[in-house]
Amino acid sequence: MEFSTKAGTPEKLKSACVIVGVYADKKLSPSAGMIDAASKGALSKAIKNGDQTGKRATTLLLHGIPGILAERVLLVGLGPQNELNDKAYAEIVRAAIKAAAATAAPDALFTLTEASVAGRNVQENVRTAIVLAREIDYRFDQHKSKKDTPATLTRILFPTDKSNAKDTAAGLADGVALANGIDLTKNLGNMPPNFCTPSYLADTARKLAREFGGGKLKVEVLEKKQMEALKMGSLLSVAKGSIEPPKLIVLKYNGGNAKDAPVVLVGKGITFDSGGISLKPGEAMDEMKYDMCGAASVLGTLRAIAEMKLKLNVIGVIPTCENMPAGNAVKPGDIVTSMSGQTIEILNTDAEGRLILCDALTYTERFKPSAVIDIATLTGACIIALGHINTGLFSPHDELADEILAAAKSANDPAWRLPVQEEYQDQLKSNFADMANIGGRPAGSTTAACFLARYTKAYKWAHLDIAGTAWKSGAAKGATGRPVSLLTEFLKQRAKT
Repeated sequence: MEFSTKAGTPEKLKSACVIVGVYADKKLSPSAGMIDAASKGALSKAIKNGDQTGKRATTLLLHGIPGILAERVLLVGLGPQNELNDKAYAEIVRAAIKAAAATAAPDALFTLTEASVAGRNVQENVRTAIVLAREIDYRFDQHKSKKDTPATLTRILFPTDKSNAKDTAAGLADGVALANGIDLTKNLGNMPPNFCTPSYLADTARKLAREFGGGKLKVEVLEKKQMEALKMGSLLSVAKGSIEPPKLIVLKYNGGNAKDAPVVLVGKGITFDSGGISLKPGEAMDEMKYDMCGAASVLGTLRAIAEMKLKLNVIGVIPTCENMPAGNAVKPGDIVTSMSGQTIEILNTDAEGRLILCDALTYTERFKPSAVIDIATLTGACIIALGHINTGLFSPHDELADEILAAAKSANDPAWRLPVQEEYQDQLKSNFADMANIGGRPAGSTTAACFLARYTKAYKWAHLDIAGTAWKSGAAKGATGRPVSLLTEFLKQRAKT
């Protein structure tokens, strides 16, 4: 889907469909008012007849409206004006785009960005509209012999005048960049695991470095021998049972001053998680291809900020491998030594994400980061705690946690903070090693975060558990692209300070 701006007022711009709004009190939006005046009250008549009440997210398609150049008018209910917040706006945009896409219109003139949304401006409204339009338009049919029917609606235009042209253009650029990053994350998540291997993720990082070259984006991929030299015994123990070679991907975006400490994003990249010797149940095991969504979100976020040309230094660190059962696979009861020198008794080989992350988090110390956020589909316990709405946030650093929560709210990509207190560390005690890799059923998400906390003493750190939000199951099965919006917003706010 393409997006562009077009100077002019909606009644004088040619389009296959113009999208305008009406509030619950029957008051027309400014653009709707212009069309109503040009058509000598055609919209007011439809409202008076009760065909459109202004109820939020309701739509009415009108044909043959006189006095305008658009072939169709889509009249969208905006609801009560004092209740128009970011969530309501998102609901309205989705309804409008879906209704326009259900017509034969190849393009649409979208005017709803003029709506006064609490805490939002035109730039943010445009960005949100583009991201949601791309979400609705998204298809993953690369592996189908018969492709999905392409959408008729292929272009959305945003009308501009002198007062909003600059903000609209900025919102368009940001929205397209963010949508591109989200789509990359979705595509990687949805790809079958025989295609999306650790080597494929490494090649994706290399491709991004080439696409956004000029020194801004650089990549280094550490191979097994290099990880052995670094004594990453914990990460390598997970990879033992697979014939796919593990990788440690380091993708550096140099958008700020050379002396500025970077933000580091660490993404869990288990491209398929069988559970290892602690084998998972067969039902829905196919969804364990999504266990690399943390890695995918790091790549998607770096793609978005590189396209935005954000003035900030950001490094993505992605430990990636498969977790497979084999004669040489790591076993329950094995003890491994992490890069930090701390020893780990592996009580469950299906708690492997923390084993690859801990070495990546230790490796991250060399960058002297201003902040580190790891992103991982880490625990089923987080789904029990928060369901599929909120991403779990863990951090011992209040200021960093507050920054992330503010970004989550602004991006409409919700997160909820959970405890990572020292008292929970007792559950990780081992009789034979420095720690166990699981802490039992109670507070499973918190003890997983506490395990990671042991490797993050050198910097400010937060952990995002996306097990419940990275993908959907059932009829809507597919990667969501979360939390790319949250991470991108967090980095944008950091770039402003």
